[in-house]
Amino acid sequence: MIDNLVARPVVPPAARPSATRPVRAWPGPQQMALAVTGLFFVLYALLSVRRHERMLSAAYDLGIFEQAVRAYAHGRAPVAELKGPGFNLLGDHFHPVLALLAPAYRLFPTSVTLLVAQAALMALACFPLTRWAHRTAGPAAGLVIGCAVGCSWGIVSAVSFDFHEICFAVPLLAFSVEALAGRRWRAAVLWALPLLLVKEDLGLTLAAIGAYTAWYGRRGRAGWLGPAVVVLGLTATVVEMAVLLPLANPHGVFDYWHQLPGVAGSGTVGSGSSGGSVLLLPLRLGWPPVKWLLFAMLAAPTAFVGLRSPLTLLCAPTLLWRLLADNVHYWQPSYHYSAVLMPILFAGLIDVLGRRPELCLPVRLKRVLAGVAAFAVLSTAVYPLHELVLPSTWRIPAHVRTAHRLLDAIPDGASVASSNRLAPLLVHRTTVSLVCREDGPHAAAPPDWVVADRTDPTVKSPCAAAVTARMLDTYRAAGYLTVADEDGITVLRRPSDLRR
Repeated sequence: MIDNLVARPVVPPAARPSATRPVRAWPGPQQMALAVTGLFFVLYALLSVRRHERMLSAAYDLGIFEQAVRAYAHGRAPVAELKGPGFNLLGDHFHPVLALLAPAYRLFPTSVTLLVAQAALMALACFPLTRWAHRTAGPAAGLVIGCAVGCSWGIVSAVSFDFHEICFAVPLLAFSVEALAGRRWRAAVLWALPLLLVKEDLGLTLAAIGAYTAWYGRRGRAGWLGPAVVVLGLTATVVEMAVLLPLANPHGVFDYWHQLPGVAGSGTVGSGSSGGSVLLLPLRLGWPPVKWLLFAMLAAPTAFVGLRSPLTLLCAPTLLWRLLADNVHYWQPSYHYSAVLMPILFAGLIDVLGRRPELCLPVRLKRVLAGVAAFAVLSTAVYPLHELVLPSTWRIPAHVRTAHRLLDAIPDGASVASSNRLAPLLVHRTTVSLVCREDGPHAAAPPDWVVADRTDPTVKSPCAAAVTARMLDTYRAAGYLTVADEDGITVLRRPSDLRR
């Protein structure tokens, strides 16, 4: 057990409870972990569902993932028309784990099913970390660290930004790193193995877990396990990126190679295939300066104490590919990209508290926990979790009510070309593509309906506002009839005599 492997807090005699001093009743590690997990499940579910109900979710990415899960639920390949005609989503990223949501979606065919499942999975990461912190440094540490995990900006950003497959990886990593710290090597590997089915790059994280096991468990009976996991993780990554993804991709390639350094088409510092450019690769790790903001935001949740643990090195694979890539979104402390790092970073903090008994002395422990709590409060005020206390969160805007009323005119089973924010309202009952698809009314199977919201704030991606306006004109010119044009929302219908 982990509590037998870590140093217990040293309590001075003056701080010990006496016969005349009442003892504060704290819940045990298991009970506290369950309470924290339940609390954040409710908070995450409320946050993501309310954002969806206020039309703040989008085709990219909630609509795309719902189309994949809907296909799995009906025994079909995960084709996402929002990505392109007949686009198999297993050719975009390797995430067969999504099929686990199919039974729940078959019972409750709505995007809310995905959001609630994501909330449960993300909240589950709080359980092992809260329990471990409680056993290592006491109940106050368990409560503070558990809540800090729940409030961590990486997880909250992911929960508030639609749905993503990495929600499966977050609890798997939390349980795996807890087992690593307790030197339960087989358990750590078993928790980490499913990462291979979550996303193609997580094979590198599995390899890092194998390397950690190989180094720290080399003298045990599981000395063979670490090297085997390293080989498995690296091999699986190569197979998924070079074989499986291109096989399912409509274009026969892995779509994200071009973002990596040394691949033709990269366009930032250190890109290109020349030897000189390769020598400049280290510069990409720290430039542009926004990457230093990311570093600070990763270290701050644990009051910089977690950086002392070798467990934090497990962040390296994810950080390296993000910082070396050309996608500017990867460098920022936003979206869902940092969610998988949060369990590792907090595991580093708890690991240090266990390795350094002096940090568990009351005064020092209070300082550490105060720093952790302060950043958790600050990030809650900045990131969307605070929306739950805002009155606007609990009101449905008139524009949203109008959108629902107009979309209700579209019959179930129809095909619809939609703008970004309207698509998630239709995916569960219609076949949805993007309104900015160039073939539009001239496609082999033109859509029955066209809907576009000119007030959609996502005016650049995936459909630029100017392109959407041009495509609406194209549909009208092809004979589509205007059914409604109200509050910035346009609804067009294909005439029954217009040949498909």
